Amino acid sequence: MTIQYGLASVWERALALFIDMLVMTAVSLLLWGIQSLLIPSAFELAMYFTIAPFVLLYSLAFEQLNNGQSIGKTALKIRVIRMDGEKINFLDYLMRWIFRALDIYASLGGVAILSIVSSSYSQRLGDLLANTVVVNVGQTERMRLENLLRLNKMSQYKVTYPQVIKMPEEAMLIVKETITKQNKLKNAAHDEALDLLVAKMMKELKLKAPEDNEAFLKTLLRDYIVLTR
Repeated sequence: MTIQYGLASVWERALALFIDMLVMTAVSLLLWGIQSLLIPSAFELAMYFTIAPFVLLYSLAFEQLNNGQSIGKTALKIRVIRMDGEKINFLDYLMRWIFRALDIYASLGGVAILSIVSSSYSQRLGDLLANTVVVNVGQTERMRLENLLRLNKMSQYKVTYPQVIKMPEEAMLIVKETITKQNKLKNAAHDEALDLLVAKMMKELKLKAPEDNEAFLKTLLRDYIVLTR
């Protein structure tokens, strides 16, 4: 269900990496200049404790501390998220980081590109093993929930699931996008996404859904709009 954000393209990911490389180079040169002036006698030792850790841990630290986004990913409005919609954790980021050496550096990006273009969800090896994807969140984040009001034209409406009000707006936008894409592209992948989303909503709201998954999600969406407008 999380892929309803829209998958980041290989070019977006490459450009984000390029920006990150520029940032790492600029900061490394700055640290190099400061250290060469302040501690010239122990420059090499200082480099091992500053520049090397910064370059090595850059992607892992930024993704962990900045909700799945490095500086390059932030600039391109792309983000790392889990495939199952659960909150991403440090071990997920660590798995991606470990395989970054093979995916990107050792193969000059060749393994990553091959994996991304051949994967159904544009995943490099690190993503496949961590169960993560990189998505473009820019368009989704610009959407306003008020645009969904056209779904509710009824003057009198009785809320069926009042507990839906506790869901974040982002989650309801995913519901809306999942319904839209399932209607446009009726295939096994989108049916599975719909089933996963229904299971997730039942778990979060502690309720049992009717047999018609799409009708259930539409009801949740209408309820949410009525309760929050």
